[in-house]
Amino acid sequence: MLLYNNVLFSKKYYKYGGIMQEQMTRKSHLMLFFNTVAFTVCFAVWMLNGVLITFLTSNQLYEWGPITVGWLMGIPVLTGAIFRLPAGILTDKYGGKYTYTILLFLCAIPMYLLSFADSTFSFMLCSFGFGLSGTSFSIGIAFSSVWYPKKNQGFALGIFGAGNAGAALTSAFAPTLLNMFTKNGTYLEGWRMLPKFYTALLIIMGILFLIFTENKKPKTSNKSIVVMLEPLSNIRVWRLGIYYFLVFGCFVAFANWLVPYFVNVYFVSLTLAGMLAASFSFPSGVIRALGGYLSDLFGARSIMYWVLGLSVCLSFFLIIPRMEIYSAGRGIMSKFDGIVEHVSDTQLIVNGFSYNIKQKSVLTNFDASLMILPSQDSWHEVLVKEGDHVSKKQLLAKGITRIFFQANMWIFAVLVILLGSIWGIGKAAVYKHIPDYFPEQVGVVGGMVGVLGGLGGFLCPIIFGYCLDYTGLWTSCWVFMFLLSLICLIWMHFVIKKLDKEANIKRLKNMS
Repeated sequence: MLLYNNVLFSKKYYKYGGIMQEQMTRKSHLMLFFNTVAFTVCFAVWMLNGVLITFLTSNQLYEWGPITVGWLMGIPVLTGAIFRLPAGILTDKYGGKYTYTILLFLCAIPMYLLSFADSTFSFMLCSFGFGLSGTSFSIGIAFSSVWYPKKNQGFALGIFGAGNAGAALTSAFAPTLLNMFTKNGTYLEGWRMLPKFYTALLIIMGILFLIFTENKKPKTSNKSIVVMLEPLSNIRVWRLGIYYFLVFGCFVAFANWLVPYFVNVYFVSLTLAGMLAASFSFPSGVIRALGGYLSDLFGARSIMYWVLGLSVCLSFFLIIPRMEIYSAGRGIMSKFDGIVEHVSDTQLIVNGFSYNIKQKSVLTNFDASLMILPSQDSWHEVLVKEGDHVSKKQLLAKGITRIFFQANMWIFAVLVILLGSIWGIGKAAVYKHIPDYFPEQVGVVGGMVGVLGGLGGFLCPIIFGYCLDYTGLWTSCWVFMFLLSLICLIWMHFVIKKLDKEANIKRLKNMS
């Protein structure tokens, strides 16, 4: 009888392709390692256009405006977004080993073809193709979760999500590679070696994944696609997707957008801009593991409250642009009728009465100093000359006030790094909800949430481009971040208040 039951269990295990892990094993950690490394490579590929397009436009190889640049940066993200759900379904259906391997080899083709691109259309077409690398997230989430018990999934998925650091690797090292391939800008066509380098990475990773990983599927792998899609009718899935639109989609957008941002606002080199953008991307990816641990420890709901609240505050601080404003200041009016007797740079005399003229300060190099608060300077411009007849309350000298805000690059960079880190914790918190509420549909639900997050990465650079084109302000993107963060925080607060109220009513009914 025992043998019979063991046989039945073996058949069930074989039929389902695996059952949710009861405990962590060495194999679990090994699968998580390869999932994370593959995701890092795919994310680095996914973010390539942020550096490459900035390099091509900065060196005037292509005359692309901010809107075209936004589209070129957004197209790979769009592909990675819209195909995340199908990728998640395929992973739940057939397992992650083969789905991931096929993806790596498939993305290598358009990446290689990018080295021959020579028009806006060909860039868009190749970008659409290698953008499939963005679907690696939903594949890896589903394939990692089946190797861990529920109590450890938040931490495991947080470690996997650290593969977001691939964006930092591209931001940090791609500019250096471009300098090397182009011989420090003397041979600009050398940029075509960069896509070939990324092609080699994809092929090598695909071979390693095929050799060293083992396939495993969830219990729902035998269900029809229609049944697997049933969780998508739950409003919770879409609410989590909106949160992920912010914490992941906007992270992806800024991983690309910060490169041209630093170049245009702070006039730094592409290499330094890449390093600064990497300083935003890398902590956000690595800290995701901490976000998973904190979500396991304190609950994903509490963590999301902090994440959204801090996102509102930091986005607000980043709204204030680097600016110089001239405005009307306090002028000098005549106290009585009379004749102007003397006019100099420092003094004006009318009928023996002296008025002090404030001179314009000699402007210093504000960028060379570290300024946190705005600086203010004011002076007078005399409107009359000697011998003029003036009447009481007539304006003798107009006042001019100059307000300068440096928006120091290093203070800006620190705030951006903090915001990226907060979003990194939020990414883990969002995905902690999924195995809690949908333990057997992680691939499908995670794929749908990933779609909405990926759409954020696609839409935001385009929105940033239109905002910049319309307002002329680079900081207009932070206005959008502030409003989006505020909407998410308010929505979450009201939903949780409603759930708590329903829980209290249910508890009172059970007590009565």
